[in-house]
Amino acid sequence: MGVALEQFFIFVGLLVCLVYLVKWVRFSRYIFRHFWKVLPKSFLKSMGQWAVITGAGDGIGKAYSFELARRGLNVVLISRTLKKLQAAATEIECTTGSSVKIIQADFTKDNIYEYIREKLKGLEIGILVNNVGMLPNLLPSHFLDTPDEIQNVIHCNITSVVKMTQLILKHMESRQKGLILNISSGVALFPWPLYSMYSASKAFVCTFSKALQAEYKRKGVIIQVLTPYAVSTPMTKHLHTNMVTKTADEFVQESLNYVTIGDETCGCLTHELLRSFLSLVPSWVLYSSAFQKKYMEYLKHNSNIK
Repeated sequence: MGVALEQFFIFVGLLVCLVYLVKWVRFSRYIFRHFWKVLPKSFLKSMGQWAVITGAGDGIGKAYSFELARRGLNVVLISRTLKKLQAAATEIECTTGSSVKIIQADFTKDNIYEYIREKLKGLEIGILVNNVGMLPNLLPSHFLDTPDEIQNVIHCNITSVVKMTQLILKHMESRQKGLILNISSGVALFPWPLYSMYSASKAFVCTFSKALQAEYKRKGVIIQVLTPYAVSTPMTKHLHTNMVTKTADEFVQESLNYVTIGDETCGCLTHELLRSFLSLVPSWVLYSSAFQKKYMEYLKHNSNIK
């Protein structure tokens, strides 16, 4: 009995060491790519002539539009506000020389996709960034106290990813190459109370993306889901930036270093470290009223919310 118990503890110890070894290898890859760019400059452009970005009027979507244009792709900007699209298109064309098309569409509606399909006809689309999304409440609040925008959240955060992927993936499959980046959130990695709708909708994006990558990886298409934590954008009320809270430009530039690292990434090294730390915290701590209170104080202090 004593020998069996000793062997059991040895086995458990070896298993724990193996788990931490795998984590270290994962982090070493992030550290390496954080400081040394391993992707050829032509990699993204080799996917195809055009990149399509949803929610491109501001924030992360606008940052992806500029960065992909700087790397030699022509870009299609899709968003709801025509004035923002026109301003971004003019700036991108003037600063990068890339061609820009704009499509005005409201992703809280579900009758827009045939119109988008017609606008995209004839384009060799190599990259799709499913970025558009909506956060019903920046400050934590109970489900019944949040704005009654359930259908809008579902259409914007879930339907948009499915429908845009359906439109573009078939052409990538026929060309045997392409890159789809689906922007989820760190709050999708486990149930996040007081953000129930947003957390659940972004969890769908994670599961959907990973399943698709398993289906289409052998067909030459890269499908990656990104799960960032704090990024300063209009949606997050321009959180003050620091080591953890990134600007949209910082996040996008770093995230593109990791497009071949796997089917899921936080998009930047500091967010990967934060993810590992949070995974060690017992769920009852994260779900406690004391933690939620501190988190709300942090958001109020670091944003323009009064």
